[in-house]
Amino acid sequence: MDPYKVLGVSRSASEAEIKKAYRQKAKALHPDLHPDDKAKAEEFKRVSQAWDILGDKDKKAQFDRGEIDGEGNPTGFGGGFPGGGGPGGASYRWESRSGNPFGGAQGDPFEDILSGMFGGGRSRRGGPVKGRDVRYRVTIDFADAVTGARRRMTMADGTALDVNIPAGIETGQTLRLKSQGEPSPNGGAPGDALLEVEVKPSTVWERDGKDLRMKVPVDLKTAILGGSVEVKTPSGPVTLKVPAGSNTGSQLRLRGKGVQTSTPGNLYARLEIVLDDPKDDGLKAWAESH
Repeated sequence: MDPYKVLGVSRSASEAEIKKAYRQKAKALHPDLHPDDKAKAEEFKRVSQAWDILGDKDKKAQFDRGEIDGEGNPTGFGGGFPGGGGPGGASYRWESRSGNPFGGAQGDPFEDILSGMFGGGRSRRGGPVKGRDVRYRVTIDFADAVTGARRRMTMADGTALDVNIPAGIETGQTLRLKSQGEPSPNGGAPGDALLEVEVKPSTVWERDGKDLRMKVPVDLKTAILGGSVEVKTPSGPVTLKVPAGSNTGSQLRLRGKGVQTSTPGNLYARLEIVLDDPKDDGLKAWAESH
């Protein structure tokens, strides 16, 4: 599916032209106006899907570069295939951009269309409508994504929200905060706040599914004779026992110190031998004698 063709706009169309085309088609095809017309219902879905791509600057750029297809799925190609020319796997979406079943974007101007068609934000049946969802992008610490946390976040409009961060969340996933969006225009339930998450990379740990991996420096004496070193984990420091005769590349496992999901992952520590003083005369003499 080519979203440009679906909306009937050129690839050089402006944001305003794309939005206008979507509004016109969505208004004409809305299922409430054609309750028994399956063909128009399918076309309405295609129009909404096209808007989900072209109404979002990031997705539009990805589509134009050939990184996603007209349904938002990765194509498996870095570029050179406009419109998603190439096979790609299914894309798992935790939440749609707007909370409606057709995945509208940028506050979904279709809600404005309904307001104009049926008066004051009410549906044709006269019932109250839910307030608009509000979408934010938030950055969280790597450790919070591993262990889970409760944090107070200040949104773009200055609103402070207490957010429960589940352990195991990854960049690109979305948290939904019920009733933290815009109020309803006519007595309905408030909208939700949708928080698109970006996890800061760590300079200490690397995530591998539910497991974590890290490098641990060990001095030569500890590596030869064995001993203990303190290791930093996302939940706090722990003591790691180093067996005698360890070498660089040896890997030790800290069970249950990985991502704290219902079945926690492990933390794998790769030992790296370092010399306290490479210019030590005694060490030099030992090396020369061997």
